[in-house]
Amino acid sequence: MKKLMIAALVSAACCSSALAANIAIVGGKVHTQTEQGVIDNATVFIKDGKIERISQSSDIPSNYERIDANGKVVTPGLVGAMTSLGLVEVASWAGIVDASVNNASISNTGAAFDVSYAINPDSTLMEVSRLEGITSAATTLSNTDHLFQGQGSIISVGAEAPLLKPRAFIVLDVGASAAKNSGGSRASLWVTLQYLFDEAKTLGDIPTPGDTWQGLNTRADLSVLKKVLAGDIPLVMEANRKSDILQILSFKDRYPQTNIVLMGGAQAWRVADQLAKANIPVIINPEMNLPSSFDALGASMENAARLEAAGVTLAIGMETHNIRLATQHAGNAVANGLSHEAALASLTSNPARIFGVQDSVGSLRNGARADVVIWSGDPLEVTEYAEQVFVNGEAVEMRSRQTDLRDRYMNYQNDDSTPPQYIEPNQ
Repeated sequence: MKKLMIAALVSAACCSSALAANIAIVGGKVHTQTEQGVIDNATVFIKDGKIERISQSSDIPSNYERIDANGKVVTPGLVGAMTSLGLVEVASWAGIVDASVNNASISNTGAAFDVSYAINPDSTLMEVSRLEGITSAATTLSNTDHLFQGQGSIISVGAEAPLLKPRAFIVLDVGASAAKNSGGSRASLWVTLQYLFDEAKTLGDIPTPGDTWQGLNTRADLSVLKKVLAGDIPLVMEANRKSDILQILSFKDRYPQTNIVLMGGAQAWRVADQLAKANIPVIINPEMNLPSSFDALGASMENAARLEAAGVTLAIGMETHNIRLATQHAGNAVANGLSHEAALASLTSNPARIFGVQDSVGSLRNGARADVVIWSGDPLEVTEYAEQVFVNGEAVEMRSRQTDLRDRYMNYQNDDSTPPQYIEPNQ
């Protein structure tokens, strides 16, 4: 019976997107991620792809398609805090993997690279992630020999034109792997970084192509680093070791206008008060509880809870292929002391605010994009799931390559000699 009800809900939602611009999701427990908080038995009104309003009114105008969410949970679409969605399918792919950059003469450091030119909305990882409630994500390079991982973008996971905010942030690794690629020591890494940023800070106008320029940065790099120094582009600094995080805090003191975000942060709990005071948010994997390297000897499952207690803004949701497991990671963080409210915020409003897109995604506020998920129950419980996802006010088909494979082989009976890979899923 439950499966039939779910099927009816999905069918009604998909039809509503095709036949009506206006939708009313009625009766759910709505987590708005705004000052409205959590509203029981609420109605989410969607008009022209935007959140029109949220109220407890059951009076639905006749030109709205009604979707029953009674007994279910409604949240904003989840925001992947750090991925390479749209840039990679499989790392060993024989063709071009747009998540990787090797030598490129335009940049000495990688700061100038711009992933907005490389995003593929037809990537199968989009639908796999979307099926689990991910409707937008931060995406950038995952593999490069350069210091910076290029300028990342905020994308919609499920749109023909996926770009929501190009050149939205830049990632800089300052941990052991970065030191290895920068002369083999942090002694060379931080001197190099100091020189790069001081060069951009002290230089007035960026040299034109006709000018002689022999700086460490290329002209293209200088343009980006100046925006970072002004705080216009968030600088996501990746580190796990306490001493590296302390260097990040010192960097913030030297360049106070920079908009710093810490990523990784296995030992961030050891300096939680300093991070809160410096207003540095942290993007973490809360399930890191074993040291994957000497940089993470202090890894703890209570990392998220301790950071919350200190007042640090948290975002959860790293990786690409497994960003769909973000709710499970957040749920385990709750099991280890993180509040349920902070866990939901870490998947929605917090990453949106970190990257400056809080007015369009990450919350159910009036005028925001209608990226909405109807869950069977608490999304942080591993047994619950997304019953229907809406992207920009349209119900998406709850189908991916994984569900196709499931359906292909669930009731497979080989009545002839045809290999199963040649049998259509509906046969």
